[in-house]
Amino acid sequence: MLTGRRYRLKLTTAQAAQCEEFGNICRAVWNTALEQRREYRRRGAWMNYHEQAGQLADAKTEHDWLKTAPSHILQQALKDLDRACRDHGTFRVKWRGKQRWNPSLRFPMGKLIEVERLNKRWGRAKLPKLGWVQFRMTRQLGGAVRSATVSRDGRDWFVSFLVDDGATTPQRHAAPHSGVGVDRGVAAAVATSDGKLIDRDFVSPGADERYRRLQQKLSRQKRGSANRKKTLGKMRRLKRRERDRRADFCSQVAAELTDRNALVVLEDLRTRNMTRSASGTAEEPGRNVAQKSGLNRAILDKGWHKLELALRNAARYTGSEIVKVPAAYTSQTCAVCRAVDPESRESQAVFRCTQCGHTAHADVNAAKNILAAGRAVTACGDLAVRRSVKQEPQPALALVGTPRL
Repeated sequence: MLTGRRYRLKLTTAQAAQCEEFGNICRAVWNTALEQRREYRRRGAWMNYHEQAGQLADAKTEHDWLKTAPSHILQQALKDLDRACRDHGTFRVKWRGKQRWNPSLRFPMGKLIEVERLNKRWGRAKLPKLGWVQFRMTRQLGGAVRSATVSRDGRDWFVSFLVDDGATTPQRHAAPHSGVGVDRGVAAAVATSDGKLIDRDFVSPGADERYRRLQQKLSRQKRGSANRKKTLGKMRRLKRRERDRRADFCSQVAAELTDRNALVVLEDLRTRNMTRSASGTAEEPGRNVAQKSGLNRAILDKGWHKLELALRNAARYTGSEIVKVPAAYTSQTCAVCRAVDPESRESQAVFRCTQCGHTAHADVNAAKNILAAGRAVTACGDLAVRRSVKQEPQPALALVGTPRL
């Protein structure tokens, strides 16, 4: 099974400058190839990877600066562009700007990469044209290296190894009849159907205050100045710590849920659509823009999409099934009598059924409804968007039915 291992690099000044140069060349190849693809599309023609790879080889004879970087990382940049254009469309793929894009280069030839442990804390890897680079070896690789990606985050450089650890997905979970429903929220990041509320603060009050002061300082500095770059570097480091805490939280929660449950059910939430700006246009300005922007920040802060990705990654090792069900009426339905009434949701945290009087935490009640919907879907043999023709979904799954007026 393929998995990733990420380590912080300790580059020399010359190696860091070399990585920066390689990244700039990859960025130039990406932008040039993207512009070429767009010009072809405007004329109703197509350009694929193989044609551009051949033209890249010809361009090296005319431009010596292309020879500085290893050939396969430039070819990999063209492959990534080809995949991005196929997945999102040529005119939806973004340019790689010098100010907004962090240098990144991938070495796809795993046979050319050597990794050695130097001592308890440090290891080193031999990369084409970079030579031996040291990295903070916080854990063993655990398998054969398939590729390596060197990237910069702020002022620090990192290397990510794609490793084949030899593991396989189990045919059957250790607890095959277990299941859990997961409700992702804003007050608590995760609420489970067994009554657990799991949350964590990813930003400390001190870090939040430091970031606010850095923002004020940044607004008074001149664009392009050295002091402004230092301030931006400090802000990026604070945000990176926040992202690392969020990723660690999602990984821990995902490992616990998949280790204990053969079925993990989530709501089918379109996070990208839910966090769109409400500012509108000049002709039709949006309403409640400040409230919507606050909700967007809260949703992104809890890492809803990162949790889903972490669950799917962890499920590969436990054999768990990740099922998504419609989110309609899950927070308005009683988990006991199945009555649907918006008035049952008294507040953010309190659910009291207007029919049977059942009282529970609102998010836990929603998680139980999500689990019931997921079990009904799997009973129909339907784990995707399409419906099985063998059995009709039960009305209870719906949370279907019309809400009470």
